[in-house]
Amino acid sequence: MAVSRREVLTAGVAVGAAAALGGCGPGEQHAQGVPRSAVFLRGTRTGGTPTPSSTSSSPSSAARPIGDGSTADTGPQPHQPTPHRLQPGEPPPQFVVISWDGAGEVTGLNLLSHFRQVAQEVGASMTLFLSGLFLLPRDKKDLYRPPQHAVGASDIGYLTDDDIHATIENIGKAWLEGHEIGTHFNGHFCGPTGVQKWSPADWRSEIEQAKYFVEHWRTTTGFTDLPPLPFDYEKELVGGRTPCLEGADNLRVAASQLGWRYDSSKTGIQMWPSKDRNLWDLSMQSIPFAGHTGQVISMDYNIMYNQTGGTTQGKPSKRPMWQQQATDTYLAGFRRVYDSNRAPLIIGNHFEGWNGGIYMTAVEQVMRAIAKHPDARIVSFRQLVDWIEAQDPAVLAKLRTVPYGAQPPGGWERFLA
Repeated sequence: MAVSRREVLTAGVAVGAAAALGGCGPGEQHAQGVPRSAVFLRGTRTGGTPTPSSTSSSPSSAARPIGDGSTADTGPQPHQPTPHRLQPGEPPPQFVVISWDGAGEVTGLNLLSHFRQVAQEVGASMTLFLSGLFLLPRDKKDLYRPPQHAVGASDIGYLTDDDIHATIENIGKAWLEGHEIGTHFNGHFCGPTGVQKWSPADWRSEIEQAKYFVEHWRTTTGFTDLPPLPFDYEKELVGGRTPCLEGADNLRVAASQLGWRYDSSKTGIQMWPSKDRNLWDLSMQSIPFAGHTGQVISMDYNIMYNQTGGTTQGKPSKRPMWQQQATDTYLAGFRRVYDSNRAPLIIGNHFEGWNGGIYMTAVEQVMRAIAKHPDARIVSFRQLVDWIEAQDPAVLAKLRTVPYGAQPPGGWERFLA
């Protein structure tokens, strides 16, 4: 059965409700003082270089500026592989989605730029859930009108001007490299007075404001030395993840009304996805917690919470063990489906330096290990949805009947004959 989104570990460790909270991006401080921050797709990149069947590696020279010029429609996104429909008897590839909540570039950490390079080296595409406030200067915070909160209020910190500049630059480059730009919304309000109380109308307001901050950074920042973000965010934004994995039901009502394609704001198990409110439910997953009998949500924050009780600066002597445990946990989630039902593995992270950066090292190790499997693909959520929607619905229905840990009856060749 699915793990409750308020359970981080399903057995062996008793934790408080706060343990299930998904964190946020870099440099963020929560109000309580804890940072929260050969089949597949034809033309898949290898080592960052698209094959001839991929989309052109550079956007159209006939870019169409949008609004104040903060964004521009440059045509189809580069490095997007073509979905391949499974043939009879053909096993599905093992999809892995690496996603990042917040997705800001903070000076000193420089993790967005680092993982862009890692992705190039292993031929991966990622999803960046950008926080709208990461493009809004603190002295313009009164432009943010959060639902049910005071003007300018936020449970995460505003970035410095230098970090906003670096974030804009890196988000633009990331899109040109094939990565998806989703949303982590804005103020990251969790708990009893947070987003779980929001109505669909509140969520629509939050989404419109998140888009506004992305689409009007020239006006709000005054920066003139950066090119426009090379995408139309109205078209680009097709999915997101709520703060702390809360408020998803009403968010999905609003997102469906806005034409989104998926949401990743709940928790579940490692099974092939289905739709909820006309959105693909690509929620976080419970995976085996290495060294324990229970499971943990597939996110750096949740692993860290169970290791340290929530402190981001645990004992240095334990960090090597915690890092190995995090790596082993993600790879256990990978192996469990790779050797059985091949359901997509969903991993969520934050660009953070918790416990000396051990969780960032773990994620990089996992990406490099997974990339060595010729039938594994590290993709964005949107690329995963493209592939799912290219399949025969009857095949998808059969895939959903195979539980994790079990082989398809008769093997893949007979099962999908």
